[in-house]
Amino acid sequence: MTRTPLRLAVLGDSLAFGTGAGRPADALGPRLTRALSAAGFDVDLHVLAVPGAVSAGLAAQVRRTTPLLPDLAVVVVGANDLARFVPAEQATAALADAVGALRAAGTAVVVVPAPDMSMVPFVPPALRPLVQGACAVLQRRQAQVAAAAGASVAPVAGEVARAFVADPALFSADRFHPSSAGYARIAEVLEPYVLTAARARRDAAAA
Repeated sequence: MTRTPLRLAVLGDSLAFGTGAGRPADALGPRLTRALSAAGFDVDLHVLAVPGAVSAGLAAQVRRTTPLLPDLAVVVVGANDLARFVPAEQATAALADAVGALRAAGTAVVVVPAPDMSMVPFVPPALRPLVQGACAVLQRRQAQVAAAAGASVAPVAGEVARAFVADPALFSADRFHPSSAGYARIAEVLEPYVLTAARARRDAAAA
């Protein structure tokens, strides 16, 4: 009996796209696909993320999902909103709209809030508490609106930041984006959330 593939869409910014990975297979989407495959899913992966995207750019990405009818979407966004000083309310309103549209189409959604940008090597130590505080504000608000719109939230920023601070090799040569090893670490902490959402989606479809 042929199993129906799980249609997985990855939306968001350069972290979702895989910028900095040494090869395409090392990016986040392919790594999550392999984790899902190991758990027994046949996966049809579509990476719709756009490097440099802010949360307002999610609307166009969501529109591109329409013909794909994804079962599960992983949304990774927020770093560029922080870097460009997009007001948190503006960024989270765009995220809420995107999640709402995906959920209305029957897609399960996992939202990965913004990373802790204070871990980036070129952030001056004196400014790190301020940067960390701004990130925390956006992360909390993203989690609130995502949950309210029906998404699951993967609050992994703290764990990822500690790993990157402890091991500079997790950064790529630009000292901003993850390296292949960095994406491996991010995928590792995201896997439980993505697997839980995929299983719930499968169970709901079978009910």
